[in-house]
Amino acid sequence: MNATDSPDTEERRASRARIGGRTRARTIAATLKDWIAEKRIPPGERLPQERELVEIFGVSKGTIREALKVLETQGLIVTRTGPGGGPFVATVPERYASELLGNFFFFQELTVGDVYQLRTLLEPELAASVVGRLDETDFERLAETMKVYDHPPETMEEERAQRVAELEFHEVLVACSPNPLLRFVCGFLIRLLKDLTICQRIYDRPNPELREHGRSYQIRLIEALRAGEPEAVRAIMGEHMRHARHLMEAQEAVVLNQFLTEPATMPCRG
Repeated sequence: MNATDSPDTEERRASRARIGGRTRARTIAATLKDWIAEKRIPPGERLPQERELVEIFGVSKGTIREALKVLETQGLIVTRTGPGGGPFVATVPERYASELLGNFFFFQELTVGDVYQLRTLLEPELAASVVGRLDETDFERLAETMKVYDHPPETMEEERAQRVAELEFHEVLVACSPNPLLRFVCGFLIRLLKDLTICQRIYDRPNPELREHGRSYQIRLIEALRAGEPEAVRAIMGEHMRHARHLMEAQEAVVLNQFLTEPATMPCRG
């Protein structure tokens, strides 16, 4: 058996060392993340110098550097150069987190029903959670959003703009919720409806019933919100979501059927 046939060659040992180093760096990154939380270090605050982190965690400079790279990739810290530079705690933008999650679902073949199943469960609770928290500015934003779809659209571009505005009405409520997890999940579901290809095709079709019924529910919802009636708000939003799901799934079936029956087009060849 020659050296290259050995079960433990230098190349294999080096490979294991690299893997072990990456694993250790990820472990230290997780520990450092917990440490930041325990110390309640706020976004924008600078982390200790590299040599201090080496002493705190009892690892090498290389491991600390790799751990910081892991946290930077995750968007939890940002490294600044120059005088006064170094690693700083960062705020992970909600949009960034939502986009990453959206990428996960990109190949999951989500349906309108999948999205509305969760909206029907969660948005009534979210709406109830904002009772008593809306000020006059919030009510004005809701009213301004509704003006976009208070009339039948004249063009397909206006049709789509109205559908998006109806979703933005719900985003106003989402932004006012005191529950950060509920706020994130409901906001993510609304963004899915804006981004999913099937929804974009639905929004490009005339749908007067969706506009009229949606606006009717939202008017009732605002009245209940102003009256400070959480149970009424919860009931109206639940009804709204169930009705919207029914209309959207019907449109989804039409769009999919149209797609399946369209003749295939051959690519042009030069």
